[in-house]
Amino acid sequence: MLRRDFTKLLAASSATAALASIGARSVSAQAKQVWKATDVHALGYPTVEAVVRMGKKMETQTNGRYSIQMYPAMQLGGEKEMIEQTQVGAVQIARISIGPMGGIVDELNVFNMPFVFRDVAHAQKVVDSAIGQELLDKLSNAPTSRLIGLCWMDSGARSFYNSKKPIRTLEDLKGLKIRMMGNPIFVDTANALGANGIAMGFDQLTAALQTGVVDGAENNPPSYETQKHYQFAKYYSISEHLIIPEILVFSKATWDKMPKEDQALLKKLAKEAQAECRTLWMEKEKASMAELQKAGIEIIKFSPEEKKKMQVAVKPVWDKYGAKYTQLVQRIQDVK
Repeated sequence: MLRRDFTKLLAASSATAALASIGARSVSAQAKQVWKATDVHALGYPTVEAVVRMGKKMETQTNGRYSIQMYPAMQLGGEKEMIEQTQVGAVQIARISIGPMGGIVDELNVFNMPFVFRDVAHAQKVVDSAIGQELLDKLSNAPTSRLIGLCWMDSGARSFYNSKKPIRTLEDLKGLKIRMMGNPIFVDTANALGANGIAMGFDQLTAALQTGVVDGAENNPPSYETQKHYQFAKYYSISEHLIIPEILVFSKATWDKMPKEDQALLKKLAKEAQAECRTLWMEKEKASMAELQKAGIEIIKFSPEEKKKMQVAVKPVWDKYGAKYTQLVQRIQDVK
């Protein structure tokens, strides 16, 4: 072989090896993506556990190309910060209360209206219906949202708790400083019921209860129990004035870089997570109520007559916010 031919062959071999090395690095980079997921609740909470399980399935079914690292218990901030980080792609997955999402896609606020659902079972049927998918799609397709709506997650019904006195009637709410999520609908709902609604992040609530900045708040039994709010507010009144589904969102910045088949797989596994969360939720709610009873918390159940009074009292909220949702509300009520 002539020297120049040998040199050419050697150069070609080196180039091939270099390309192979670059390709291997590219495949390796593509092969392992660790998504950050976040939630305000701790490990073991139904929404957190459902996402952890979803991550394990995603890792198994993609041969390790994707995995999920969960950051629970407000490690990455409250829900406002979680939304912002997911929008820019610093976080891939966040479980968000529908309350703050109403400011991103207005139609989502229909789920934030007081007494829009007859009960939790009705809410579940609605999010499982075409209505639920339509609202997820509205979020995904909204030009400014920068989020993909993956699925709905259960969060039960919300009830009032406080440190001052048992709330047995609508009149008992009068003047109490009650923390509400940062959405005008919720603050106006508390005010319509006679309380003094105070918008506040969930991450600030424990300190506010300890220091008396608020007299109480409203939430589902698992949140009340797992956050230990009962240590500062020992009266829990089952009013179920709000039934707010929660939403699992994904960063559009990451989504747009994924192959179509991986997007489809993630959506499929998210729907499975929605169903799993529901089972986990029912179990956790029973366990939380048992813990509250063990802790000596006074649990009061509103009578049907008092609940009707509450429904009448929130009419100004419906007058102010509900008119534009009339057709959608009718569709919700028609779900049997």
